[in-house]
Amino acid sequence: MEGRDDRELLQAIARQDADALVALFDRYNRLAFGLAYRILGDAFVAEEVVQDAFMSIWRHAASYDLSRGTVRTWLLTIVRNRAIDQLRGRFGRSQSDVDLDTVAPLLAAPDEWDDLLSEIQASAVRAALRALPEEQRIAIELAYFEGLTHVEIAERLSIPLGTVKSRLRLGLQKLHDLLVTPGVRSESGASDGT
Repeated sequence: MEGRDDRELLQAIARQDADALVALFDRYNRLAFGLAYRILGDAFVAEEVVQDAFMSIWRHAASYDLSRGTVRTWLLTIVRNRAIDQLRGRFGRSQSDVDLDTVAPLLAAPDEWDDLLSEIQASAVRAALRALPEEQRIAIELAYFEGLTHVEIAERLSIPLGTVKSRLRLGLQKLHDLLVTPGVRSESGASDGT
């Protein structure tokens, strides 16, 4: 399974190949956990969100559309959406049930988090975000780190919805070029100025 690319794994998952799901999980579980933890700030809930996302992939692998992005992007979008749903209280208890001052010490990151951050190359993500034009960086941070919808971003920034969508699309494409396809960055990153 190690040598198979993401699309091959997803095709095998669509055929209910459990080994393919395990291989995909091994490949992306730390990255998915890092994203969920960044949004939720709770390791236990982040783990549940990641497990739920992989179960969703198990059930819906056949619905993956190659034209809409990479398997990695699809997976991380599922994780992000599940984490935001959890944060907004669509699943489980509502946020008003928890006194944040009381549980704040419990949300502190475990020591292993430092190792995890280095494994998912947090510094590379921060550097890539800093390389984006400010308008695109702000839109991405509001969407992915604060969990705002496109409409909420438009309202907060007092800009048209179409502008928000354009900034997100362009910014995510630049991040993709910098992070998802490192070969592109190393071969052409110095010359293209992005």
